[in-house]
Amino acid sequence: MDDNWIVENLEGAFATWNSKLTEIWSLVSETPQHFKGGTIWALCQNINTALQAIGYGLLILFFAVSIFRSTANFQDFRRPEQALRYFIRFVAAKTAVTYGMDIMTTLFTICGGIVSAVAGNLGNLTGASVALPEEIKTAIDEVGFLASIPLWLVTILGSVFITVLSFVMILTVYSRFFRLYMYTALAPIPLSTFAGDMTSNTGRTFIKSYLGVCMEGAVIVLACMIFSAFVSGGSPGIADPNASAVTMVWSYLAETIFNMLVLVGLVKGADRIVKEMMAL
Repeated sequence: MDDNWIVENLEGAFATWNSKLTEIWSLVSETPQHFKGGTIWALCQNINTALQAIGYGLLILFFAVSIFRSTANFQDFRRPEQALRYFIRFVAAKTAVTYGMDIMTTLFTICGGIVSAVAGNLGNLTGASVALPEEIKTAIDEVGFLASIPLWLVTILGSVFITVLSFVMILTVYSRFFRLYMYTALAPIPLSTFAGDMTSNTGRTFIKSYLGVCMEGAVIVLACMIFSAFVSGGSPGIADPNASAVTMVWSYLAETIFNMLVLVGLVKGADRIVKEMMAL
């Protein structure tokens, strides 16, 4: 091991972090239809089509139960407005099941427009890239062998921590895509609940939950830009140029990792933030 290895190790960890940030930026701006060449979306379409038959069966069941619970003696059907209300409910529920894919795609497109507007106004993630300051590189190159031993330990621990955080963050963003696919594939089942008075709340909850997943993209973009503001605010850990190399590296890594923890926490809590803001 030598001092150059210390610098290369830190730069390798930062390169992993920066690549995951770039990947996040591409993910939040990509549609499920084009993700991974559209293969997963085609599978979801097939599952959705297969579940439509079950959705129609549940729709009729929920509709029948709703009628029998509300109009046990069928006296209400003598009033045209009551019969019309049930007819409209049935047609609306059937339309939701039949065109569930189109409804889900439209909702995602609307939310995607919000994400694009936020991203367009704030720019890109170039400013969020993390790089090792030249002052710290110089300090590491000048350190002696014995003094570099604790520096190796600090570097290894910091690099491992940064790498783990970067993968936790990207896995969280990927899980959002998988949830979008699951919602879309299974949509006929919860959408069929709109046919009944007693079960329609399930359908409303499903739509609100799906909107929440779609809006997570905007929160993730904002979280990345907040991190970018922290990073562009100045390089931490080098306020005292007379400090030892170990102190400088330790201070720099501590503050950088703290900022990364804030970003990862915001990304992982994007679903909770959306639910709190929009009362979903």
